Amino acid sequence: MSEKAIVLSTTARKQLRHYHSATQLRADTWHRLEQYTSKLADRHARKADIAKFSKAVEDAFSILEPMETYTAFPSLSDFELLWKLYHREDYPALARVVARIVRALSSHTYRRYHIDLNAEMSQEEDDNQLSDPTGSQVNVRPYFELLVVDDINRAEIARLRQGLRDMRRPEDKFIYDLVVVPSFEDALIATLFNHNIQACVIRYGFPFRSVHQLDILQRLLSQFDDHEAEEQPDSDRGPLLGRMIADLRPELDLYLVTDVAVEEIAGDVTQFFRRIFYRQEDYLELHLSILRGVALRYETPFFSALRKYSRQPTGVFHALPISRGKSVTKSHWIRDMVDFYGISIFLAETSATSGGLDSLLQPHGPIKKAQQLAARAFGAKQTFFSTNGTSTSNKIVVQALVRPRDIVLVDRDCHKSHHYGMMLSGAHVSYLDSYPLDEYSMYGAVPLEEIKKRLLHFRSIGELHRVKMLLLTNCTFDGVVYNVERVMEECLAIKPDLIFLWDEAWFAFACCTPTYRMRTAMGASKRLQNRYRTDEYRKKYKAYSNKIARLDPKDTEALLNLELMPDPDLVRIRAYATHSTHKTLTSLRQGSMMHVYDQDFHKVEAAFHEAFMTHTSTSPNYQILASLDVGRRQVELEGYELVQKQLELAMALRERVAKNPLLSKYFTILLAKDMVPAQYRKSGIDAYYDPDTGWRNTNMEEAWSQDDFVVDPSRLTLYVGKTGIDGDTFKNEYLMDKYGIQINKTSRNTVLFMTNIGTTRSSVAYLIGVLVKIAAEIEENMETMSSAERKIHDKKVQGLTHDLPPLPDFSHFHPAFCPDGKPESLNGDIRKAYFLAYDEEQYEYLRIDDGSIEAEQARGREVVSSSFVIPYPPGFPILVPGQVISADILEFMRALDVKEIHGYREELGLSVFTEEAMAQLVAKPGVASLEEEIAKLEAKVATLTEPEVVAKAK
Repeated sequence: MSEKAIVLSTTARKQLRHYHSATQLRADTWHRLEQYTSKLADRHARKADIAKFSKAVEDAFSILEPMETYTAFPSLSDFELLWKLYHREDYPALARVVARIVRALSSHTYRRYHIDLNAEMSQEEDDNQLSDPTGSQVNVRPYFELLVVDDINRAEIARLRQGLRDMRRPEDKFIYDLVVVPSFEDALIATLFNHNIQACVIRYGFPFRSVHQLDILQRLLSQFDDHEAEEQPDSDRGPLLGRMIADLRPELDLYLVTDVAVEEIAGDVTQFFRRIFYRQEDYLELHLSILRGVALRYETPFFSALRKYSRQPTGVFHALPISRGKSVTKSHWIRDMVDFYGISIFLAETSATSGGLDSLLQPHGPIKKAQQLAARAFGAKQTFFSTNGTSTSNKIVVQALVRPRDIVLVDRDCHKSHHYGMMLSGAHVSYLDSYPLDEYSMYGAVPLEEIKKRLLHFRSIGELHRVKMLLLTNCTFDGVVYNVERVMEECLAIKPDLIFLWDEAWFAFACCTPTYRMRTAMGASKRLQNRYRTDEYRKKYKAYSNKIARLDPKDTEALLNLELMPDPDLVRIRAYATHSTHKTLTSLRQGSMMHVYDQDFHKVEAAFHEAFMTHTSTSPNYQILASLDVGRRQVELEGYELVQKQLELAMALRERVAKNPLLSKYFTILLAKDMVPAQYRKSGIDAYYDPDTGWRNTNMEEAWSQDDFVVDPSRLTLYVGKTGIDGDTFKNEYLMDKYGIQINKTSRNTVLFMTNIGTTRSSVAYLIGVLVKIAAEIEENMETMSSAERKIHDKKVQGLTHDLPPLPDFSHFHPAFCPDGKPESLNGDIRKAYFLAYDEEQYEYLRIDDGSIEAEQARGREVVSSSFVIPYPPGFPILVPGQVISADILEFMRALDVKEIHGYREELGLSVFTEEAMAQLVAKPGVASLEEEIAKLEAKVATLTEPEVVAKAK
């Protein structure tokens, strides 16, 4: 086949460069085409205008035609109609047809009706068909598209489409249309471009190359190594294509139609294909298989059970008066609650596990099935629901896996729930410092070198066996994302059974797209487990072993500079991820999930369930559980589409701020180079968008595949230092009070915006308009300032842009809370310090503003915090119980201008242990902790040999 050249005007090519997303380009081009054809249809248009708009129409056609080969509507025959009308200069008819297409795409009515563009319709009939009344949605069957990969002609495509349409039945729950592509590359483009595709049929042989060469579509293929597929015979590409599509969009149902004896290949490819058909034996069987596959993802076991329960007549003789809404509907005073919430939420309330509703604490019915479906959706081996938020989920995982005196490596700026989890479990904590971003008053993430150095330290002092877990936040609140796969692999090379807890509270949506998925705990765990099973890895490991054997084991520097590889015979993949589902996916507040990918889960399963029982309410909220079930359905059926659109809107917002002269004068959205130092960006990519060259010369996928850290583009950190307004004031007095815009996080000179799957183009436009108004207000104020006012303003700007206190690292634990009184061991017992502070005689208050702490330090006293001190922002502890207060921490606390600091009482000061309490602990280490006493007794028992003596001692 010959390639179809795309001949575009200079203006059109310039527009193309500034689009990150092909779907956004498609939508905008259709709307522009509607404007162009409307101008052409104007009877009073001048010849010069007709020539100009004719070229614009041809440009739009050239962009849209290759795109529409990957969608069911408009079809290729529809596009032929457009060209036909254009060439015969029937511009009024062309304008009407284009307008109908745009309306059908915008209102999604093509999902409900067959839009026949050749049919002559009155304007009223057209309006009725393309209207979108709210009530019409009730009984509409969900629509999806089926991708068929086969190099067949138009007549064969028409027969295939008609054959499957003839199989439709009124009782079918879904309706679908066909997209047929002829090549391997076209199949990959369609999979990434068309969000409506829910199933794929790969038939017979097909060529490799696509004939379409539109740059923005070809860009979708840049992430693939295509040599293996190109070199294979046409007839053998089907299984490889199935494997690649399964990696890209694992939620899709794949079917293979082959003319090879199916029993010969079934064993090799069934892991990717739901079913294999021999030739085309039966349209009905294929049709039913396709509907069945989508139905399995559409299923919501618990939500369906709850709806069924709510419709049943019951007599309530258990706790919970609000159950069935009785206490509300009988009331004379609170009936407005029903008006606000509706009756269904009360009909679904119960404190009993009858009626098929199952028990969260010991599920065996619809909750168990819902959790199994969630595990499938998120790529986990097991998934558990939580109705107490991710704070509780974190504590459950930590308590299940960590015993007293186990060492846990923790990023110091993680969520406070982890610090409290360490205290509850009795773990000895070894804090890891993230790289600081002092100029923005925020932290990045923990460098891999720092983690390896700490693990090697514990190995050098003979304590590696006590290191149980590495706990990291991915992604951070500000959007810094780890290279999860590399971190796990190199850590496992040092300790093959290390457990990983990845706090993905803000990253639950990442499973929905291939670029994000590669940096999730579940995605990385699956890839690593598969890799270590291969002969190819064993060969590489053997060469690596020979190299490592020549190194001095004490040469830490050499090991830090080497990419370490774990022993495939020893390594165990043990990864856990906690998701705040409600934060980035559809769920009621406090809906959370715990995902498990642990090859040794059977060893800790009992402990996990005990921890789950410890922290989970015996009266969980069933509405939250139902929302988790429905949210999982959305992930599998439209998560890819919604996350792609979320990303598109974030990119559009970045572009608008960068290109607007007024906005860029006062505001900057931080780039990858601002958030990630150069040494952690191997790709060398500074930004995911350039205002001059657009997206063409940047490759986000390349950065995400290589760099130690990347930035989630859906998080937009707006630098406001040049306005002279601090982040907290900007959030409250400008965004919230004036314009009703809600955000989560600020720093001293930044505010964080996040797009999510609910963000719309209208909301982005509103935000841009608000920022323009704020910038204009600042500009006007600047023009009317007196010289004295200008000095005050400049001083504020200086304080927000240059005079920023450096972020403090973790200091160290006081020897009284360290193993054997040695701070150099780099781990400490938070629990011991925490409970020591329960005795009010053990602590006192020292102010930070009168020099009293410095005076104590000057005379040699180590001033030790007796509590957690957590300022908001940044929202993590800058002091934990047992930590020595350093000069850097004091300086940082004095510079804080936030109103909310947990654990600090402004009128009293910092809570610190008395000097006498510390002296007593150092003098009498024997009273250190119950766990230490138990450990000593266990050591003595282990030396005894007589079984009855051992039993008695225990």
